[in-house]
Amino acid sequence: MIAVVLVSGLGVQLLAHRLRVPSVIFYLAIGVLLGPELLGLVTLETFGDGLEIIVGLSVAIIVFEGAFALRIDRIRRASTASLRLVTVSALVMFVGTAAAVRAFTDGTWEIALLIGALLVATGPTVITPILDVVRVRDHVATALETEGIVNDVTAAIVAVVIFETLLLDDLGVPATVVSFLQRFGVGVAAGLLATVVIYALLESDLVPERDVQASQFLVLAAAIGSFAAAEAVAAEAGIAAAATSGILLGNLGIDNREEIERFAQNTTTIVLSFVFISLAALIDVEAIAGLGLGVVAIVVVVMLVLRPLGAFIATAGVERFTRPERLFLASVGPRGIIPASVATLFAIELELAGSVAAGELLVGTVFAVIFATVLVEAGLARQIGEFLGVSPMRTIIIGGGRVGQALATRLENRGEYVVVVETDPDVVERARSAGFTVYEGDGSDTETLREAHIEDAKRFITTTADDDINLLACQLAITKFDVESVYSRVNDPDNVDAFDSIGVTGIDATTATAVAIDDEIERPALTHWMNELGDSHDVQEIEVTSETLAGQSIRDLNAQIPDGTFVAVVSRDGDNRVPSADSVVEVGDHLTFIGDTDGVRRAMERFHPHD
Repeated sequence: MIAVVLVSGLGVQLLAHRLRVPSVIFYLAIGVLLGPELLGLVTLETFGDGLEIIVGLSVAIIVFEGAFALRIDRIRRASTASLRLVTVSALVMFVGTAAAVRAFTDGTWEIALLIGALLVATGPTVITPILDVVRVRDHVATALETEGIVNDVTAAIVAVVIFETLLLDDLGVPATVVSFLQRFGVGVAAGLLATVVIYALLESDLVPERDVQASQFLVLAAAIGSFAAAEAVAAEAGIAAAATSGILLGNLGIDNREEIERFAQNTTTIVLSFVFISLAALIDVEAIAGLGLGVVAIVVVVMLVLRPLGAFIATAGVERFTRPERLFLASVGPRGIIPASVATLFAIELELAGSVAAGELLVGTVFAVIFATVLVEAGLARQIGEFLGVSPMRTIIIGGGRVGQALATRLENRGEYVVVVETDPDVVERARSAGFTVYEGDGSDTETLREAHIEDAKRFITTTADDDINLLACQLAITKFDVESVYSRVNDPDNVDAFDSIGVTGIDATTATAVAIDDEIERPALTHWMNELGDSHDVQEIEVTSETLAGQSIRDLNAQIPDGTFVAVVSRDGDNRVPSADSVVEVGDHLTFIGDTDGVRRAMERFHPHD
């Protein structure tokens, strides 16, 4: 049965990738098909007492992988929205769901609070598959990922604490708060300990720098080891431990990070398919149906009232979030593994304690919300994203050789979404191994460009060593797909006029090399500084889109420009000038910032919060 579940999960993962649909929707469908309601192949007795262990370890790996990929600098860039999502918005969902359960069912406040706590969790199990098919700007993805990881941890611990202190023992609110802090502290401590041990091993002579496999297994050991250590002390503290060790190890600059991240992603794919299908098979349709219209009302409140309210609270006053991005955040908050697994285990304990009705209310409500949110919010996430227009425009590079990859690296380091198109299978493989998104095919072929989604391109660049291919590809981009910004490498200086005649900005490779040598001779310090952009310093030109900063002079705006950064050039209607302190900045002006990398990035975010 385990083999059937695993093979089914991996099969639908391929299908989901092909159809560009979040995989969780297929996991849910396969789970219901294999479950007691249809084929009856997977039931609660299939795994016996091992279900809790399997689910726990799987969730630890999934949460660890999500936390490992979450970089601190990304969290900082979406700090306000992320912080609100895991605090005020989470509280709104908790209290609002509990109130809805109390109003529309016969449940007690204790069971209502338990359901409210569980349904706070979204989690990487459902968010990651969505972000795999819906490309959003970095701050939107970070807000969703941070919410998923943190709320998974807090929801699981709060639910266990409420279950043990209020529902079973009725110890009161103070005891509940103390128990939560204790469990959370145990999880963080176990995560810290695992991080110290694993990091020491990775930096020791026992693990050679190039031993990728050893690094991968040690990091996986951190996920499982921290979880087990915390769980041995306090139930559900293991999730906090896995999240803690994941975030710490992911931000410590360990060797072979990219290979470790890919290994963690592949491991997550396997355990995610298994655990989601297994739990989906336990959906009790009769328990859901028995709740009548009350459960429908609860689902409506969660999806159409509480989620949008929480999203708008989180993004209120945060200028970086556009209106479509706020609506996307409000529309996408599916529930996943944590509510399903914990609710199933609690229902069993309640039934053993003689509280059959409470157990049915718990599992029926939780699975109804999971089923509805996964079916609608996850299943239609791509369509919702396309309708709202939240995906950032692409930069398409034709040619994945040295020039193409070097350019792609620089653009991606600035946060651009780069797609490389290449014909040579060996070059394709090398580019993919380097972490680039690559489409194999002829960049001068219409169908290949459609497959690379050229209709979403804001910029088109050709970098091959063949001017004929470059010119044909540029012509297609301009005449057939209406791409406005088109650039090309021109290998033969005599061909520059041909590119200019069709509106392509041609970069003459011969002249560019001569200029680079001349710069090295006449202005070496500046040349070296410019060649090292992205390391500790940067130069960026952006359009002013922030209405709150428009109409002010450079002198007034100095407080908004981070230390170590200054405005070098102001461009307006084709006029480029070095600004004085009294120069006034208006919406639509182009500012060139020079300074520290972090300072330039923050200045760009303040003056140009929207794409």
